[in-house]
Amino acid sequence: MKKRVVAYRKLPAAALRILEAACDVTFADADAQRDAFLAALAGAHGTIGNKLKLTRDLLDAAPNLEVVSTISAGYDDFDVPELTRRGIVLCNTPDEVTETTADLMFALILAAARRIAELDASTRRGEWQASSGPAQFGVDVHHKTLGIVGLGRIGAAVARRAAHGFGMNVLYANRSRNPAAEEAFGAQWRTLPALLAEADFVCILVPLSPATEKLIGAAELRLMKSSAILVNCARGQIVDEAALIEALREGRILGAGLDVFEREPLAADSPLLTLPNVVIVPHIGSATAQTREAMARRAAQNLADALQGQLSETCVNPAAVDARALP
Repeated sequence: MKKRVVAYRKLPAAALRILEAACDVTFADADAQRDAFLAALAGAHGTIGNKLKLTRDLLDAAPNLEVVSTISAGYDDFDVPELTRRGIVLCNTPDEVTETTADLMFALILAAARRIAELDASTRRGEWQASSGPAQFGVDVHHKTLGIVGLGRIGAAVARRAAHGFGMNVLYANRSRNPAAEEAFGAQWRTLPALLAEADFVCILVPLSPATEKLIGAAELRLMKSSAILVNCARGQIVDEAALIEALREGRILGAGLDVFEREPLAADSPLLTLPNVVIVPHIGSATAQTREAMARRAAQNLADALQGQLSETCVNPAAVDARALP
């Protein structure tokens, strides 16, 4: 008999075909069809979707659950130790987002440095009346120093673009050294305070955890150059938003490029929306049609495989399999 799966977000046809070949699939939107979702969850062996906090109450309502497959690289919506304790495998999609998110990171670097959004708006208002001068000046990106906080898959893709495409000096702060990046991109390890003090552009790419929440606060922002730009494509909670707003208002850093925020969607009255030296986009790190479909296909394959006992490198907590066997 096929295992039962509940998809709580709509899936592309290609991903759905993967699941339907191996499982009985029920679709129920976790927000818009809450009662149907809870009913399906009660008998489900697996779930697939994203942007749902799988609370203990929901886990209690799913006594047969074996595998959770998230269509995302990040998995901070999940209590991984609790899933492991219950013998529930968690899978994610880290590889599919790498290049697309690195593209966005560099787009934000360039947009903030050259004031693209600000000057686009000015031009649309009819304020272009003469040749560009100091009022339109930005800063160079090429041959500057890029500091990457969290040199994982995406960080390495950003480092490659920086070193090989823009001739930048690459610094990184990590819990451990990355010899491959040091050799391939000339990346140099620094402590976080040293990186913040040296870098012209600071890119935040660490995962959210209790250790990284508000990793960049008022004290860290004070270490940055007044000519530096902060770019965050990780999670909004890693940066103290109030401290960032204050630093931007006071000109203690030059600007910021933000894809993520402490609360999402960003409130209409957020002070960030009033600051001309900030480029803001609505959490679009992986938002291309090709990447989102690839993520969904990978998540579907992860789920189908894991329900058959085949775990790939995308399994976040392989120890869950052992925990499942315990009395």
